[in-house]
Amino acid sequence: MKPIDPRVHQALDREIAREGLPPELALQVARLEAAAAVLGTAVSQWAGGSVEARVMAAIRRPAPSRMWRLARWLAAPHSVTLRIRPAWSLALAAAVALVTLLPAGDETPSVGEQEGIAQFVARFPGANSVHVAGSFNDWRSGTIPLRDADHDGVWRAAVVLPAGAYEYMFVVDGERWVPDHLADRTVEDDFGRENSVVIVRPAAR
Repeated sequence: MKPIDPRVHQALDREIAREGLPPELALQVARLEAAAAVLGTAVSQWAGGSVEARVMAAIRRPAPSRMWRLARWLAAPHSVTLRIRPAWSLALAAAVALVTLLPAGDETPSVGEQEGIAQFVARFPGANSVHVAGSFNDWRSGTIPLRDADHDGVWRAAVVLPAGAYEYMFVVDGERWVPDHLADRTVEDDFGRENSVVIVRPAAR
């Protein structure tokens, strides 16, 4: 950009007379004064009067009510950032998993008209796992677990079965097959073992 001749500044500051300038510099002075006048008019219109008038108008303006401020805050978007420490994250995940996996102690199984509940109770202190297998589940050993909720060596399970008589045995620690010595009935199987018998009666009579 071409620098402005110092004589133009002097003419604008009224330090020298415009008539003593060369024609091209006099033309620059005239254009700059016209531009300054246009800018001054625009700024005055935009400002709406003096600074004092605008300040007093702002002071006299009534303060917004609480409801108006609340509505404005609710309408405005807000960003929310949640920070969870790693330790708390692991604890929360463990709690959710525990609640999901543990059976509800007071939950009653749903029983149909021709179904009943078979209660299996056995005492195996020191056992790590106890399952029941029988004619009702094709003698699969790992499908129906018993639980020792009190850690007193007494294992329990309640199973919904169609009404009828079923043979069964307990499977301790996945290896040892043991009959239910508390069962009222037993029957000998084809392998010379003694199976316990449970009779399931329909819940609806």
